[in-house]
Amino acid sequence: MTHQRLIALDGTVNFRDIGGYENNHGQKVKWNKIYRSDSLSSLTPEDQEKLEQMKVTVDCDLRSTNEQDMAPDRLWKNVDFEDCHVYSEGHGGNFVDEKRPLYKFFHHIPEMNSYLGQIYQDVILSPSSQKAFAKVFGKLLSLADSEALVYHCSAGKDRTGMMSALILTGLGVDDQTIAKDYLLTNELYGFGLKKQMPSDTEMIQLVNQMNVTQGEGTAIKGVTATINDGFGSFENYFTKILGFSRQDLVDFRKLYLV
Repeated sequence: MTHQRLIALDGTVNFRDIGGYENNHGQKVKWNKIYRSDSLSSLTPEDQEKLEQMKVTVDCDLRSTNEQDMAPDRLWKNVDFEDCHVYSEGHGGNFVDEKRPLYKFFHHIPEMNSYLGQIYQDVILSPSSQKAFAKVFGKLLSLADSEALVYHCSAGKDRTGMMSALILTGLGVDDQTIAKDYLLTNELYGFGLKKQMPSDTEMIQLVNQMNVTQGEGTAIKGVTATINDGFGSFENYFTKILGFSRQDLVDFRKLYLV
């Protein structure tokens, strides 16, 4: 059976499957189960029908209320919409600076070398963001075998990239692969502007050619390094911060690895 990383839809340029990535135990993330995307506000009726056929039954919107009001998702049949704001909408911004020394003392949070990496780290440490991440993981844990889930923001890069990094880290995928998946968004928008989507072969070539040791490629370490180095493991973050059990993690990996 052939699988497609990039799903061709008229109303998106960055709707893709995170399946197929291999983890450090030789297992692979299941295809046709977890999708990441840019805005779903411009879906056509044909797109909506295709998503219904793909059995995407959960839509986790990571955007703010304002973004949702300005460009609401065009929902399809048999889908549950889940409001999962990643950025805080309350007073005080996304992360309360006074709490940072406590995190650094108790969890040995690493310093980030880039401004964007620092922002991503702040989001990972933000209680409001953690609630959104936990909501997505909760939906993944309760998803039926025959169904799929999509999470998205506006461009499918920053908030979606952080959610992807958490999911793939939880499934044991290495940092280098996670960074390449993150950077793929930049390439896809280049194709989108030309109105020409890359083939699966071109996608593989793009990923293989990416240099994640420079520039934006290091930013996603704000997620992966904070989880692995700051909290010691994904399991610690998943159980102690997001509030799940060890059995939930075992179940999560059974559900999405093959």
